[in-house]
Amino acid sequence: MNYQETLDWLFAQLPMYQREGQAAYKANLNNTLFLDEHFHHPHRQFKTIHVAGTNGKGSVSHMLASILQEAGYKTGLYTSPHLKDFRERIKVNGEMVSEQYVIDFVGQNQALFAELKPSFFEMTVAMAFQYFADTEVDIAVIEVGLGGRLDSTNIITPLASIITNISFDHMALLGNTLPEIAAEKAGIIKTDIPAVIGTRDAAYDFVFEKKASDCHTTLTFASEEWQMGKNEDGTYDARHKSGITYPHLSCDLKGSYQRKNIPVVLETVLLLQSCGLALYEQDIRQGLARVIPNTGLHGRWEQLAERPYTICDTGHNIDGLSEIRTQLASCSYDKLHFVIGMVSDKDVDSVLSILPKDARYYFCKASIPRAMNEKILAQKACAHGLEGDIYPTVAEAYAAARAAATPEDMIYIGGSTFVVAEVI
Repeated sequence: MNYQETLDWLFAQLPMYQREGQAAYKANLNNTLFLDEHFHHPHRQFKTIHVAGTNGKGSVSHMLASILQEAGYKTGLYTSPHLKDFRERIKVNGEMVSEQYVIDFVGQNQALFAELKPSFFEMTVAMAFQYFADTEVDIAVIEVGLGGRLDSTNIITPLASIITNISFDHMALLGNTLPEIAAEKAGIIKTDIPAVIGTRDAAYDFVFEKKASDCHTTLTFASEEWQMGKNEDGTYDARHKSGITYPHLSCDLKGSYQRKNIPVVLETVLLLQSCGLALYEQDIRQGLARVIPNTGLHGRWEQLAERPYTICDTGHNIDGLSEIRTQLASCSYDKLHFVIGMVSDKDVDSVLSILPKDARYYFCKASIPRAMNEKILAQKACAHGLEGDIYPTVAEAYAAARAAATPEDMIYIGGSTFVVAEVI
């Protein structure tokens, strides 16, 4: 099989949560453990960092990988979902796994996969760990796919366990309350492995504290360790309670929500330094300033055009869109054109209720089975005072927004990772 045929086989044969939803979710690690045994535990051949959370885990993972690369470490990075190419999920020093490696890995193990019927995620995790072992990485940043406790990545013994934040998302699988969701995320906290939590929140922080106590490990809340200031030039001043300071930190990920993610990264760096990794101030500064060229991350308040000012962002749940709404309010424009599509298993009404009512909306549907029908989305939006037109595809909605917008207007594209993927 060639590369495209290999991907076609994978997508046809194996359930994939990001596309199909709940039916693809496996509520145990049986297949993951079987595959790990089959491939002789490749993840034991390199150091790891484990990153979970509702929002921010992708940004934090890429920032950490960028810093490690700047420090000279051969760095693996496993993330999901991909925007354009499956190979975005598996990178070493910012370079995607080769098409030939994907072809060979699937071809050599096709019979096993057909018999075992692992999920898409279980198979890709096995591929990633094997690739990182084969390429002899020094360390790999591993992003959790869904939850934590039962996620396929949760067989590693990392240097640190990171949980960025907790919000309502994937409730059908993770629970309907914040403590229930936190308990699933807390599943990546392990005995004697230090843990970093992004922000303290009385609604659920006791869950993490109990888990850390049960695991006899340290737990720090990055928001309590670091103070973050924002300068007029867009840089950050970071001060640790110990007195460590990083004035005028520049980050090429421009979303204002990164002010919550950077302290998580800095606190994790302190832990990695205590583990013996040589990470210096210059590595931190260069790593944060060069996340995009170092790792290839896209879709985080990414500018697509200047006139009209056009931004896309993968934020897709209530907390993520709350941050987006705040940042939109700080932008200057004559009129806001909002291209939006969502997936049907999200809390769509909660998100729609907070979106700006003075924008013109372009309701559309991404080309995946989980995507909400654009007409249903428009009906739900109308109930929340959001007005606009309906388009069957993301491309048509974006084209209509560009045709209608003046150079002084703003176009925002989002609501779903898959909508962003179709415009990048």
